[in-house]
Formats: sequence, structure tokens, C-alpha cells
Amino acid sequence: MVQAYNFLAAWQLFPEKCIYQQGVAPKSGNYKIDSVDNGHALAISINWVSMDSEAFYTQYNVVPNGEPQRFANETVADTVRCSIVNASNITTLFFKNDKQVLEVVNEIMPNGYLRLTHKGLKPDGQPFTNVEMYHKQMSVLPYASSVGSVAIRPTKEGVIKHKALSAMEEQTEMQLDQIRAQIELLAKQATDIRKRRELSLMVYEAKLTFKPQIGQTYHLYEKNDGSHLLSLVAPEEWGGTGPFRHFVASVRLLADHTWRELDKTKNKPAFEDIEFE
Repeated sequence: MVQAYNFLAAWQLFPEKCIYQQGVAPKSGNYKIDSVDNGHALAISINWVSMDSEAFYTQYNVVPNGEPQRFANETVADTVRCSIVNASNITTLFFKNDKQVLEVVNEIMPNGYLRLTHKGLKPDGQPFTNVEMYHKQMSVLPYASSVGSVAIRPTKEGVIKHKALSAMEEQTEMQLDQIRAQIELLAKQATDIRKRRELSLMVYEAKLTFKPQIGQTYHLYEKNDGSHLLSLVAPEEWGGTGPFRHFVASVRLLADHTWRELDKTKNKPAFEDIEFE
């Protein structure tokens, strides 16, 4: 069962990436593979919602040893044979009356997606191939979609479970979005503080001939000798080139005695003012 490790996860369907020669793509779906019986068997859990908002759910176990075994849902198949071909391929064959009726191939793609290929026969006896693509879910669902693998009637239990899972996914995703937004804000605040600290060190090392006032705007220059000068005079107010090598930034002294760079063109803060307790 070591080779099955890559498959043991909850997978979410990409309806827009699926190709169906039999049936139609569902609105949404999940597919989950678990290890059971002390690692001797695989538990396949499937649920999906049709375009008509009908919820479907089924679950079955297989032993991936390549040997024939009875299949619980005899309306679908009498026996199955499941084999772990390699670390990126698990193949399951379904038989009814000693005739193969369905082949399901699970493949881990190089990009980490799971591709399910279903090959079987349509009601008129013509062969079909359905291809479904899944991505691994970040949040682990207790159930996992395949409209081509097993025909299951919608049940009240399936409807209830899917609605609960959908609500759970929506709520947790919203909470994760809020956390991501908070992380982005904290990162922006940290960057702003770091830049203010670096600028403040430069200003306090500059030559000062006056006492700066909180909330006032000043102008920082680099002199020809490499030192810095803080001045009340803006770059455009100097006559000629001015006594400096180049203009560094217009700055404003904040209440916490740090300095913030102002926008050079609009004379406004380059970053939003952030209040800290």
C-alpha cells in the first residue's frame, strides 16, 4: 500500500476540464480515497451534484492485489479486480457475468492533479471514454465525483451530506480568505515599518539645523561628500543646482518620531498612515 500513498486524499472535480462521451459533467463533485483494514484495502467515497441539483453519494472498498473480489453493488458489477500498477497508477476493472463492463484508471499527473479515465459500454453497446480531472483539496472532506463509474440514485442521506459539506466548504473558505487578507495586511504593515525605520535612521544621521515638528514636511538631500542634509527647502525652490548631489525624498515626521516618505509627485504619503497602539 506504500505506492497508493499519493492517492490517499480528498479530490475536488474540475467540471470544465472533464470530457464525457457518456453522460454530462456534474455541477460539482468530490472523490476521496482512504486506506482501511490496516492498509490492506482502499475505501472509495464519491459524491457529486448534477446540473439539476440532485445529490448523489456512494462508497465501496477494494483490495488492490489484482485478485478477483466480490463487489457489493451487484447491479453494477459482480466482481472487481484492483491493481496498483505503480506510484502514479491504480486500475480497477469491473465485471458482470464474467464480462468486463467498466475500467477505471486513477493517474497522478506531473502537475499533481488526479485524472480518472472511465472506459465502458453505452446502453446501445457502443464504447465510451470519460475523462475527469481533480485537484487535491486543502481541507480534508470526510467524503469525496464520478458520473461514469457507478450509477447511484440520489438519496436523502446524500442530499443532506452534500449540503452540509458545501456549507462547511463555503464557511471555511471564507474564513481562510479573511485570514489571507489579514496576513497580507500584516505583511504590508511590516514592510511599511521597516521602510520607515530605514528612512528614519537616514534622517537622524543627516545634518539638522532646526528642530523638526511632528506632522511637518521636510526634504532630504545627499550632499557631495556622501552625507545627508534635512532641509525646509523643496527641490524646486533651490536656486541653481543647490548645495547637494541629489534629492533623496520628501519626508514627514510622525507622532512616534519615525519618518515617512511622501509621494514625490503628489506630496502625499507613499504608504497609508497606520496607527499602532
